[in-house]
Amino acid sequence: MTNPFQPGSDVVPDVWAGRVEQLSDWRDVLRPRRHAGLYETGRTILGEPGTGKSSLVRRIARLAADAGDWVTPQLRMPAGADPLRLVASAVLRLADTAGLRATARQAVLDLLARVEQLAVTGFSVKLREQDGPEPFTSLFELLVEIGLAAIEQDAVVLIHIDEVQNISDEAALSQLLIALGDALAHQVDVVAPGGVVVERYLPIAVYLTGLPDFEDMAGARKGATFARRFRTITLAAIDEDDLAQALQPFVIDGWETPTADGATETVRMTPDAVRALIALCCGEPFLFQLAGQRAWNAGTAPVVEEDDVRRGWQGAEGEASAHVERILNRLPQREREFVEAMAALPPALRTLTTIAERMGVPSATQVGPFSQRLDTVRGIIVRGKPYSFRNRAVEAYLSTDWPHVR
Repeated sequence: MTNPFQPGSDVVPDVWAGRVEQLSDWRDVLRPRRHAGLYETGRTILGEPGTGKSSLVRRIARLAADAGDWVTPQLRMPAGADPLRLVASAVLRLADTAGLRATARQAVLDLLARVEQLAVTGFSVKLREQDGPEPFTSLFELLVEIGLAAIEQDAVVLIHIDEVQNISDEAALSQLLIALGDALAHQVDVVAPGGVVVERYLPIAVYLTGLPDFEDMAGARKGATFARRFRTITLAAIDEDDLAQALQPFVIDGWETPTADGATETVRMTPDAVRALIALCCGEPFLFQLAGQRAWNAGTAPVVEEDDVRRGWQGAEGEASAHVERILNRLPQREREFVEAMAALPPALRTLTTIAERMGVPSATQVGPFSQRLDTVRGIIVRGKPYSFRNRAVEAYLSTDWPHVR
């Protein structure tokens, strides 16, 4: 009942590991600049399943809400859903937070009515009706009004759209990205101290999260506008030092947890248990939470021993293997052949030429595009000298290093 490890998507675990750069980006760059009226792009956080994309932005959203900012819920995009309809509903709730319904301005009330219609009828129905402005125009105009209210009330607006790769309708995706991008790039006149009128950007921040496939959908199909207004960050494995830092409270002071009788108990973890847990998870956030959860549940004493970690992993190994298989099964055939050939070679021999030879391809240039995508888009390998695996769980699974516990 009190297990602080939470494997699974869309949760912010109590035992948080890594992602310092991305958290600092929100705290030290994105929020301060948008709050001050300076331009800053939106953020697109991409990665393979289990890299903690949604958890990261949900943690950022929690920090924003605690600071008094206006935050949308996590807007997950189911396959086949109307994205503008879902976003319009969330933006209307932001309008309620901003107090726009109490305005005496008829233009704002008419705008709210148009977005309410979009939230009810959806994007495709609105297009068929062909009356009034385009859906993205109404959404953009309401975001501007919310941004103006945020300036007056000294808040920042944070919008989080998840599973963006599921938006299959190119027209709907284009309208959504244009509405959000135009809101990020929109400037308004404000009166600074001393009565000077200056231009500033709206205090609006946008996070998009999803699988690496979205980079192709938004970048290649929608042109350069998306690339200028959103900066893409591909999440990779977590460093062992960050994992050790996350577990250090167990080693030094212990983790306080309530007991059944309402008291508190301190649970500690031995250094050997920490090292075993770090080795088992291979830097994968999902596997880290899974291994920690099972180790906690395997023990009965207030000290988690190395044996608890290993016994817990015995029950979790099947789920861990399925997690890595999901990553591999998403790869196109030639990309999977590339990582399999690369894993079969000794680390020192993992050059593009030797990998191509292992694949039975006569020229390294023929496999170059696959290696580039595996590096820059998927974040699975690093094209160095020699090549190496960024995703250590994939490397371990395809080689003899996979942590089998007997």
